[in-house]
Amino acid sequence: MVRTRFAPSPTGYLHIGGARTALYSWAFARKHGGQFILRIEDTDQERSTLESERAILEGLAWLGLTWDEGPYYQMQRLERYQAVARQLIDAGLAYYCYASKEELETLREQQRARGEKPRYDGRWRPEPGKRLPEPPPGVRPVVRFRNPSEGEVSFHDLIKGPITVANSELDDLVILRADGVPTYNFGVVVDDWDMGITHVIRGDDHVNNTPRQINILKALGAPIPQYAHVPMILGHDGERLSKRHGAVSVLQYRDAGYLPEALLNYLARLGWGHGDAEKFSLDEFVRWFDLKDVSHAPARFDAAKLTWLNQQYLREATDERLAGLILPYLARQGIHTERGPELAAVVALLKERVSTLEELADAAHIFYRQVLPTPEQLRAKLEPAALPALADLRAGLATVPWQRAALDALIRDTAQAHGLKLGQLGIPLRLLLFGSTQTPSLDLTLERLGRDETLRRLQAAWPLLQTSIG
Repeated sequence: MVRTRFAPSPTGYLHIGGARTALYSWAFARKHGGQFILRIEDTDQERSTLESERAILEGLAWLGLTWDEGPYYQMQRLERYQAVARQLIDAGLAYYCYASKEELETLREQQRARGEKPRYDGRWRPEPGKRLPEPPPGVRPVVRFRNPSEGEVSFHDLIKGPITVANSELDDLVILRADGVPTYNFGVVVDDWDMGITHVIRGDDHVNNTPRQINILKALGAPIPQYAHVPMILGHDGERLSKRHGAVSVLQYRDAGYLPEALLNYLARLGWGHGDAEKFSLDEFVRWFDLKDVSHAPARFDAAKLTWLNQQYLREATDERLAGLILPYLARQGIHTERGPELAAVVALLKERVSTLEELADAAHIFYRQVLPTPEQLRAKLEPAALPALADLRAGLATVPWQRAALDALIRDTAQAHGLKLGQLGIPLRLLLFGSTQTPSLDLTLERLGRDETLRRLQAAWPLLQTSIG
């Protein structure tokens, strides 16, 4: 059975790159009827936080990337790592190293001064005929893996193709720290072995770790997963993705009003493609997904493209769903919808004009809270000849059938009767009712606002007309 995993470190939020890795791993498992495992790699105790862990879990849940097992926590498995390290020591495949941090830093400085690649020199590595020094008293050793000194490591990356690294390029890495906590490369190996991971899909910043991990797996006699390293994501300018490019928490996209299906769709296309398909469902993505279609080149993150895609999904979403989603935005802004028009009907009028839920909530304000224009705003848009027209229109609004066609006819007929262009009447009317000159079609907006609220707002704003003209 195919078993994939996503193994974030709770030292920060779930970012765009991590979410894409999780999506690809999840989709690969779903496509092959396998299982998707969640593992929290929390061995960096200084930087790991519960807040980050919650944000990661919440982000995955919001995206709908449900896991079949886990979350597993590395800090709850310390005894297992220590037991495997002892197994390697007993087999002569790992050893204790007593070198201090100061010794190793001096070693690295000397190597750099000679123009050499900094690496551990094997000073505590047991060799036939080699006499090791006495362990210094009071020093707790680390455990190092005895990497093969000859030969090479070869594997077929499911995205990058064949990769070969000479063992002479790899030094003896630390697998267990002095406090008994595993290093990244060792914890990953033991976890993938114990959890039966068959396919490791991760960012290509881990390519250099893979030969080391394969050597440890071979030493343990463990099965070796297939590896697929996904190219990194760059900003639109070709630079490494950062916050200024939009590389923020997945939850920040949620809070800014993006739909999860839009973000998933965008992430799926960020380095993978299926013909010319730009917009597709998650089910379609699972059916189409194949690692051979993942690009070898870095992808470029385009925030404008994501926003465009979100706009398409907003237009297709039901009015009722969107109404429910923007209620928290409105509540945070002190907007209450109980005394206004039905929110779903307002959403139906506005959703084609916005790109995010946040914009949709902002656009809905005009139906639930009157904002009076300033005299200066009215003066800029109001001609004296429009005053009698506005008075006639106000009287007509009290009796006209409250339907779009009738409202449109009333506005047009009133403007024509006074020799005005439609905008000369419509713009000051919008200002009086909504405090803005930008609204959807005036007849539709009035229909949603309702007769009583329209007349109430006109009465409240009417004194401003005299102030503006006077």
